[in-house]
Amino acid sequence: VQLVESGGGWVQPGGSLRLSCRYSGLPFSGYDIGWFRQAPGKSRERIAVHEATGTSYYADSVKGRFSTSKDDAKNTVYLQMNNLKPEDTAVYCCNTGTTYRGTYYGTDSWGQGTQVTVSS
Repeated sequence: VQLVESGGGWVQPGGSLRLSCRYSGLPFSGYDIGWFRQAPGKSRERIAVHEATGTSYYADSVKGRFSTSKDDAKNTVYLQMNNLKPEDTAVYCCNTGTTYRGTYYGTDSWGQGTQVTVSS
């Protein structure tokens, strides 16, 4: 399994970015894609999951500002980030996994990450 993130960069507070997670080598199509971020000195935080069913769920810290979508033809899941805040600054990574009874179980497959910096 290979995951490649892209789309990070610098943006001013209130701005938007769209991250991409391109996946390949999945043994079947039933995997969820989880989005995580890790800021310097902080633990990794799961912020969104795009389920194989097409639904998504989000951490409270990004709910209402971030959303996910998927393009099956491109094997890509997107993370649209709006109204970005300085506290959103982090390295963002995607991960494959499954959701069972409301709990996300990630695999060991991770992308390399993409840096998002929000500052004025």
